[in-house]
Amino acid sequence: MSSGSRLSTMSGRPPIAAAPRSARRRSLSALVVASASLCSVRAFNPPVHPQRRPSIVRRSASVLKVEDAGTPAGPTAPQQPTYSTAPIVVSSKAEALSHSATTMKLVPSYDLFQILPESEGGGAPAVILGNFNRGRTDLKGDVLDPMEGYQIMTGGSDIAKLPDPFKMVQDELKPFADSISELVSSDQPILSMAAKHFFEKRHGKRFRPTIVQLVAKACAASPPERIEGSWESSGASDVTVTPANHKGSESWRRQAQLGQIVEMIHVASLIHDDVLDEADTRRGGESVHKLYSNKVAVLAGDYLLARASVLLARLENTAVVQIMATALESLVAGEIMQLKSAPETLLKMETYLRKSYYKTASLICYACRSTALLGGHAYGSATATAMEEFGFHLGLAYQIQDDILDFTAAASVLGKPALADMDLGLSTAPILYAAMEYPELRPLVKRRFKNKGDKQTALEYLYKSETAMNKAKNLAQFHAQKSTDALLRMPPSESRDALVRLVHMVITRKK
Repeated sequence: MSSGSRLSTMSGRPPIAAAPRSARRRSLSALVVASASLCSVRAFNPPVHPQRRPSIVRRSASVLKVEDAGTPAGPTAPQQPTYSTAPIVVSSKAEALSHSATTMKLVPSYDLFQILPESEGGGAPAVILGNFNRGRTDLKGDVLDPMEGYQIMTGGSDIAKLPDPFKMVQDELKPFADSISELVSSDQPILSMAAKHFFEKRHGKRFRPTIVQLVAKACAASPPERIEGSWESSGASDVTVTPANHKGSESWRRQAQLGQIVEMIHVASLIHDDVLDEADTRRGGESVHKLYSNKVAVLAGDYLLARASVLLARLENTAVVQIMATALESLVAGEIMQLKSAPETLLKMETYLRKSYYKTASLICYACRSTALLGGHAYGSATATAMEEFGFHLGLAYQIQDDILDFTAAASVLGKPALADMDLGLSTAPILYAAMEYPELRPLVKRRFKNKGDKQTALEYLYKSETAMNKAKNLAQFHAQKSTDALLRMPPSESRDALVRLVHMVITRKK
C-alpha cells in the first residue's frame, strides 16, 4: 500500500537505480529521530475502574489532564481498550516513563472509530476517552439541517450545488507557497532548494492545508461545549470563536500555521520515502534524491521536520504539540509496519487498514482534531471528536481509492508508475479481496510477490475476479459515508458543506 502523491505520506515506485543500503537505513532512522525530537507520546490509557465515572478532560496552563470524576458510572461510561495491535516503535516501559500526570495518553483512531463495515466483521468501537462524546447530536440546536441524512454516493446532482472546497479558501491559500518557502529557507543553497522543491513546483491544490482551513471555519460555527468547567481552558483562544470574529483572530493565525506545519511534515515524509523506495518520480516530476542525491534528500527531509517542530512549538499549545507529535510518530510506525509485518498478517484486511491509518489517515485526522483545539474546543468535546472522525475516515477513503487507481489508471495520469505497490511487495484492498476469493493467491501475498511471475499471476487473479474491485470500491465508499456522517453532526455552515463535497471528490476522483 502506498499513500501516493495524491494524498499520501509515503508512496512506492519501482527501482530504477538502486540506492545504497546505508542511505535507505539513514532515511528511516532520520525520520525516527525526528519523531523522537518532537517528544512523541503515542500510548494507551490505563484501564479505568469499572465502578468509576468517565474521565474528564481538563487543561491547566495549556496542558490537558485526565481526571477521574469519582462517582458511579452510567451505562455509557468510557472503557479502555484491553489490547493493542499497534506496531511497536517504543517499548511500553519507555512509554510509561515518558508520561506524567499532565500528558495525554492517546489511543490510535482505529480504536476510537469503526474501521470495517459490519458485513466484514466490523462494529462500533467501545466508548473510551477520545470518543465518548461522539454520540452527541445537539451541536445544531434547533437549526433545521437540509443535509441531514445525506448519502454521499446517491446525492446525485445536489453535490454540485455545495460550495467548492478549493475555491472557498483559495484567497487564504494564495500566499501559501511564498510564505512556506520563506519558512523553510536556509543559508545553504542546495539544502534550501531541495527543501523548497515541492512547495514551489507542482504544488497542486494543497489538499491538507485546504482541509485545515475548512475545518477551522466549520469549528468556528460550532458552539463551545463545557466539559466539567470552562471550555476555554482546553483551547488556544481566550475568547469565544464565532464565524464573525474568526478571520484575523489569533486562533485563525495559529490554525493557518498548523496547515503549513502539516504540509511540511507530509513533504518531508515524501522525500524520505522516495529514498527508501528508490522512486524516480514524484508528482509528475523528478524526486528530490534523483535531482540532487540521497544525502541531500535525507538532510532536506530532516530539515523540514526540524522546521515543523519549531513552528509547532510556537503554537504555544502543549496539547496540540502532543497530538501532532503522535501523528509524526505514526508515519514512522506505518513504515515499520509495512516493512516488518508477519506473512500471516499480510492477508488481513484490518492489517492493511491500520497500516493505511498510520501512513496516511493519522496525519489528517490528528490535524483536524488539533485545528478544533486551536479554535477553542476541548479535546473531549463533540466538535473535536467529530473532526478527528471525519479526518480518519476521509484519509482511509482516499487511500483505498488511491490503491484502486493503482490498478485502473495509467501512469501518465497518476504522476507515478502504475502498479507501484506490487513492485514493492505490497498487497492493497483489491488484491486482498481477490485473495479471499482465490486461495491460490494467498502464498503470493505472504511472500510479497518475490518469485518470478508472482505479480503477473496476481494480476490475472484480480482481473478474473468479479467481486474484488467492487468490494474495494464499497470499502472506500463505506469510509466516505462515515466521514460524511461525522461532518453532519456539526452545525450547518458553508465550510462544513464544502467538506462534504470534498469527500465526494475524494471518492470519485480518477487520479
